[in-house]
Amino acid sequence: QVTSFQGVAVRSLGTSSPHEHPEHGRLVYKGNLAKAVLGVRFFSYSTSIFNLLMMPYIVLKTGIGFESLIIQAAFYGLIGFFTFVTPVTLHILTKGYVIRLYYKDEMDTYTAITYNAILAEKATVFHQKDVKIPDITKMFTTFYAKTKSMLVNPTLFQNPRDYNHLMGYDKSFYFNLEEEKEIGEKK
Repeated sequence: QVTSFQGVAVRSLGTSSPHEHPEHGRLVYKGNLAKAVLGVRFFSYSTSIFNLLMMPYIVLKTGIGFESLIIQAAFYGLIGFFTFVTPVTLHILTKGYVIRLYYKDEMDTYTAITYNAILAEKATVFHQKDVKIPDITKMFTTFYAKTKSMLVNPTLFQNPRDYNHLMGYDKSFYFNLEEEKEIGEKK
């Protein structure tokens, strides 16, 4: 592949487009909040670690001591709450945020890249038939891949047909009146 850059010919030796991944397939989605999610979680983890390291020093040097055992328990409980609950809550809320989504045409499989608990990228491979749309709209869930909740922004798909295929909107709709009548009679 030869392209021109300000009158100079530049040759690219790559065999695939920049949106292809040899293992996962074609890139169909890229989340725009990936760096923000990573940054917030990293900041939360680092402040919790800093808090754990500095708390004994602060307590010993300042002489903060409470005579009442109940006040001591409340004080350390409050510190522990913000040290441990905040990072865990952030992980629970953002663990399904899809950073990138790849699609393999040959196998009709998707690979969703998310962050795990230690902020490393985690790949989840699923088939289109594994996608379930929640009956009720949930705050941090667009769809379920097998049993894992995933969050994507439909407007960030490079091609709307990719989103429609992922969600199963491109399938023909079949409505069976007899089946609906039986369900209605059972209720």
